[in-house]
Amino acid sequence: MTAPAVTGAGRSLRPLAVTSAVAVASTGLLVLAVGAGWLGPDVGRGANFCEAARSGLVRQPANTWSNAGFVLAGLVVAWHAGRAEVDRTLGGLATPYACLVVLLGPASAAMHATQSAAGGQLDLLSMYLVASFAAAYALRRWVRQGRLFFWQLFGLFVAACELVGLYDGEVPVVTYAGNVAFAALLLTAVVTEVRLWRRAGAVGGPRTDLRWGAGALGAILLAFAIWNLTKSLWCDPHSLLQGHAAWHLLDALSAYLLFRLWMSERPVPDGQ
Repeated sequence: MTAPAVTGAGRSLRPLAVTSAVAVASTGLLVLAVGAGWLGPDVGRGANFCEAARSGLVRQPANTWSNAGFVLAGLVVAWHAGRAEVDRTLGGLATPYACLVVLLGPASAAMHATQSAAGGQLDLLSMYLVASFAAAYALRRWVRQGRLFFWQLFGLFVAACELVGLYDGEVPVVTYAGNVAFAALLLTAVVTEVRLWRRAGAVGGPRTDLRWGAGALGAILLAFAIWNLTKSLWCDPHSLLQGHAAWHLLDALSAYLLFRLWMSERPVPDGQ
């Protein structure tokens, strides 16, 4: 077996190589799918996010290309994951998270590029994946279980989101029922992370730097505010400066900052 490539600073390049392969493969598949029409006809999915549909292959260019932020964020996460202490801290889940963040980009872009029903489902699935990861990783640490428990909980959460998403009625503020499931999982993650931090201070154990968590939460709350305002009040359909594109970029930043929260976990010093 060939040993993983390691830089002079003791950093493994395997996480970056794996994540880069996922980025290239998923982006390539998206390009083929859009060009060949594999995702189906334009049914107006995502048309409520202000940007007017163009006549070319990419229906909403700003809302499509802004998803490159997720790919970049995933690659940066993978770079951090190459450090042995980061991989140990996350219990071998750093590279899977990096790959997941990368996949958010092509999945969301599939909807905005085609406005197809299948693209819309991929967009929602990507949201379910990242929220399920955040909630499952927090709960896994709360109950002090291993990776098997994490993956079981992760799969259960994704399945639950898909079931909730079957409701096709419009939901106030967040539009889709699937968005309610997404928000509920993120709230679970936030509450659990705060409780983990407080427990570590009370009884000892690994403790995160909540400043990273505050940054992640602040970014996604700002993104949500922009997401709502630009659906009506701040909407210029023919501009390439789209509020929903800002939503994508801020969400990518939030995903990265969430990872920095997790990798900041350290034992609590004596006397604190």
